[in-house]
Amino acid sequence: MAKNGKTGSKSVTVKQATLDLLRSFDIDRVFGNPGSTELPFLSDWPDDIDYVLALQEASAVGMADGYAQATRNAGFVNLHSAAGVGNALGNIYTAHRNQTPLVITAGQQARSILPLQAFLYAERASEFPRPYVKYSVEPARPEDVPAAIARAYYTAMQPPCGPTFVSIPIDDWAHATTPIEARKVSREIGPEPDAMRALVTALGSAKHPALVVGPGIDRAGAVDLMVRVAEKAKASVWVSPFSARCSFPERHPQFAGFLHASPAQLSDALREHDLVVVIGAPVFTFHVEGHAAIFDGGATIFQITDDADAAAVTPVGTSIIATMKPALSMLLDLLPESKRAAPKGRTLPPAPQAADPLPVEFLLHSLSLAMPNDASLVEEVPSHRPAMQKFLPMRGQDSFYTMSSGGLGYSLPAAVGMALGKPKQRTVCLIGDGSAMYSIQALWTAVQRKLPLTVVVINNSGYGAMRSFSQVMQVRGVPGLDLPGIDFVRLAEGMGCDAVRVTKAAELGEALKRGMAFEGTSLVEVVVDSAVPVLYGQKH
Repeated sequence: MAKNGKTGSKSVTVKQATLDLLRSFDIDRVFGNPGSTELPFLSDWPDDIDYVLALQEASAVGMADGYAQATRNAGFVNLHSAAGVGNALGNIYTAHRNQTPLVITAGQQARSILPLQAFLYAERASEFPRPYVKYSVEPARPEDVPAAIARAYYTAMQPPCGPTFVSIPIDDWAHATTPIEARKVSREIGPEPDAMRALVTALGSAKHPALVVGPGIDRAGAVDLMVRVAEKAKASVWVSPFSARCSFPERHPQFAGFLHASPAQLSDALREHDLVVVIGAPVFTFHVEGHAAIFDGGATIFQITDDADAAAVTPVGTSIIATMKPALSMLLDLLPESKRAAPKGRTLPPAPQAADPLPVEFLLHSLSLAMPNDASLVEEVPSHRPAMQKFLPMRGQDSFYTMSSGGLGYSLPAAVGMALGKPKQRTVCLIGDGSAMYSIQALWTAVQRKLPLTVVVINNSGYGAMRSFSQVMQVRGVPGLDLPGIDFVRLAEGMGCDAVRVTKAAELGEALKRGMAFEGTSLVEVVVDSAVPVLYGQKH
């Protein structure tokens, strides 16, 4: 191989070099919504790379995010100039918070007319998506585009993963360049042995240790390792606040529950533990103000993370920077079998009873019974998450996905991408009525491709999370919280999607069963009791 990764002096177009790079990176799909500045890239599109059409740029990014998480390879997105990047920014931010590897490209006007502030041009294009991309560039020369895309891929895939961005002028694609040969770049980072031995010593002397698992474990495909460590340590297992993945089986006898994003409530939950080990998550993600007694010194805190920034902002304790598999493997090897009694996990509440108007708890329990054992759930029901955590326990590895950002409009397109990445399994999108309206057009792509996707819309005629916060914050007369008059069955049918509406508990079981078995994409709208859920107590 020649210097700089180039295969020789043979000249090809920038477009050909880019497509060959995608093939060498095993990228077989491009997600996008085409515009004029992208047409030279899209012309004479090859048969071996699937172009996935989304009807809005944010949905294109969400689909690529879901696909990347399903396949554990970078998703490739092609957006339309500055306007398309602007439309997509919400889900670019979510991909950043999800630590999802994406290579995002966007069209740019021709270099010759950029000084004239041409129509559709982007001024300082590389700055637009920052700081929510790991690498961002508009190459100085057309022939540098393939190398920029290669760097974007390697950077996106390097833990902590995340989105990258390349702006490409319209006339660059036909320019001549030298092909770029794909390279191997290792991605695992081993832990410091002395720090791991200190953690093992702390676990050995602790009376009541807790392991706090975060999304980094499931992202790394290390849930089975995590289970073996927890069982050997005989430690209670909690889930970190706002975890976007399921990193421990939620029916496991050592599973203690979910930590609140309130400093006081989180501290209360961990009060009895003398050692807290946070693995694959920040320490900690909070949503409301309050005193975090957990940081007052009552418990020793360790953290294992692949994110140096997360380690840097941890306020107390010891942080070990490593990727999950080598860290958990070393921990498992070093740990002696604990002589502690195995801790008792949480006790699940009894099955909720059917009633009309339909309680959301009954819906979630019914959905748990109806979903296939190997299904993946993509969720965006923030107001019902506490009930979901009680009545819809997830199995562990590759079973659950949501957004880490708190921004709506992610989960429906992400479920489409997930279904593309897991075509032999059922994907279930559980979404609120308010959330669904951010990205309802993603249904069209799923229907066109006959994807094995069941969308369950929880319709409580409003923004339930905001209703709850209004009560907690004791504010009244807030406008814009109610969403009357949305008919999701008619919206779905207008895009060719099978759909049914459920208003009574007696109708629910059969509707869910039919939706799970439907060959293709189906939507089940469930009208539930509009009672305001309690997300946080008054104690902050």
